[in-house]
Amino acid sequence: MFEEKRLMFLYCVSPVHMGAGQALGVVDNPIQRERHTGHPVFAGSGIKGALRDVFEAVTKGEDPSLTDRIFGPETDASDHAGCVAFTDAQLVLFPVRSLCESFVYATCPTALARLKRMAELAGEEVNWRIPTAPGDDLCLVVEKSGLTVKAKLDRRDVETVILETFQFTVSLDKNGAEEVKKIPAWLAARAIPKDAGYQYFRDKLGKHLVVLSDTHFSHFVENATTVEPHVRINDESGTADDGGLFYTENVPPESVFVSLVVTSKERVKRGEASDGRLSAQQAMSKVEGAVSGEVVQIGGDATSGRGLVAVTFSG
Repeated sequence: MFEEKRLMFLYCVSPVHMGAGQALGVVDNPIQRERHTGHPVFAGSGIKGALRDVFEAVTKGEDPSLTDRIFGPETDASDHAGCVAFTDAQLVLFPVRSLCESFVYATCPTALARLKRMAELAGEEVNWRIPTAPGDDLCLVVEKSGLTVKAKLDRRDVETVILETFQFTVSLDKNGAEEVKKIPAWLAARAIPKDAGYQYFRDKLGKHLVVLSDTHFSHFVENATTVEPHVRINDESGTADDGGLFYTENVPPESVFVSLVVTSKERVKRGEASDGRLSAQQAMSKVEGAVSGEVVQIGGDATSGRGLVAVTFSG
């Protein structure tokens, strides 16, 4: 039974390719996506493997057996299970190109509702409510200054936000706008590392969070990812192989994901004494102490500088 629960945020520093293993259309190497939402997702198994390597590197001088005790043995896996697990990381914020201010952190009611549910499972205090879904051509913003463009709609002056080639009218729902203002401060304190190098992005999140309808958010996360062409080189000729052109999809930098980390008491091999085993709280403390604040490589294309995410534990 898992006794301790903690939120873990993954902030993408570089493009990230967690592969789906099957081609879709013109994209040869697509990213993992949830079947029911279409949102990008990082599989918990991949996260666990990446964090295991980091944990082992950080704690190798403390206790050589600690990694196997917490994450489970690499060999003889049937001896006992690990005492830590990671849920699939769900998408919270997605960067979308904007006519003003470079890009915005886009989200939607469904993504926020799932974040709030996960936070409450972890025992986090959530001081904001899920905003009512804006209409298909509407959006909710934290600040209008510098982000909006004035336009005419049915002979009325309105303020709009231009994202990619889409124009969204800023909703006049004052209650919804006030609720949205509480979200970026809560997220900035938890989802973005506290290092000075991330201060600009914490400030930007506080000003440039945009809530879209679920429909439009789904469009962007399905069509505004980074797709890169790659060429396979022939070792002998040093030139491109025939038919060696392929396309790889990546989650763009500045995307934010959240996972639930859970721990139980340390498990031991059947028949062995359980004296001195780690409690669920101690196991969580060990994991958090080793990986929180680290920049970790997950997914593929590591030698191409892909897959770098900043890990932050909340609570």
